[in-house]
Amino acid sequence: MFNKLIASTLPYMPQKLIWIFSRRYIAGETIEDGLRVSRELNQAGIVVTIDLLGEFIQNLEEADANKDRYLAIIERFCAEGIRGNFSVKPTMFGLLLDEEVCYANLREVVKKAAGKNCFIRIDMEDSQCVDREILLFRRLQAEFPHNVGLVLQAYLRRTLSDVESLMDIHSEETPLNFRLCKGIYIEPAEIAYKGFQEIRSNYLRLLDLMLKNKMYVGIATHDKYLVDEASKLLKKYQIPEDKHEFQMLYGVTPDLRASIVQAGHLMRVYVPFGKDWFGYSTRRLKENPQIASHIIKALFHRG
Repeated sequence: MFNKLIASTLPYMPQKLIWIFSRRYIAGETIEDGLRVSRELNQAGIVVTIDLLGEFIQNLEEADANKDRYLAIIERFCAEGIRGNFSVKPTMFGLLLDEEVCYANLREVVKKAAGKNCFIRIDMEDSQCVDREILLFRRLQAEFPHNVGLVLQAYLRRTLSDVESLMDIHSEETPLNFRLCKGIYIEPAEIAYKGFQEIRSNYLRLLDLMLKNKMYVGIATHDKYLVDEASKLLKKYQIPEDKHEFQMLYGVTPDLRASIVQAGHLMRVYVPFGKDWFGYSTRRLKENPQIASHIIKALFHRG
């Protein structure tokens, strides 16, 4: 009840107050903020994935503007020599308004990245988007097999069958490239696991399948248990250091992140920035009120 109360009232609090929390997890509003944080992480031996904030747009003019922003971001980050790639949310490009417009917008972004020898990760959004985003990935992967990957969410009951269904486009020459995360959106129990341990178990079931089949996996977690179990699977299947990576959100569990880097694994940090930081923060609270207690702690303690 406390978490829901905090989550429902925070969107109406002054943005300066919310920024006290958000600044620890969001680089800032501008491309310069994203570049600054990315340079700092690169200097620490960590690569990045850049995310321009904004999702679930209302009109196709916004989609076109977001496409142009991403084209400019790719140009600038590559010119600056940032070691990293780019994450995109299809709803920013019109997925729920016009799927063909979304595809055309994202194709232009992926083509730009491919021309710079860079990589685009398609984020997975809520359940209404899953089929659309898998289809979008298939279409783009067919043309740019080395430059596009997909996020999959372990809490969805369907994800195992989704991985199996995508095996038809997986090969040694063009291995599938996934980011595997737990998932954050609130979904009904009929389609999503709810228990903490059952989500963990499905995460490891999916990771085992991916590693066994030599897919490239971004192991995205802040859960030390999953990090330890993932490390066992990496040893079991003798996965080389250049065939996997760990991923974390900017500002979250820095001590665990450092231990993974010290163990010799590639670490990629998800760096969000943009003027929609307030909307991003408050939407995440509405989707997952349990975060509220962590926000209160974060006001006083980092890590």
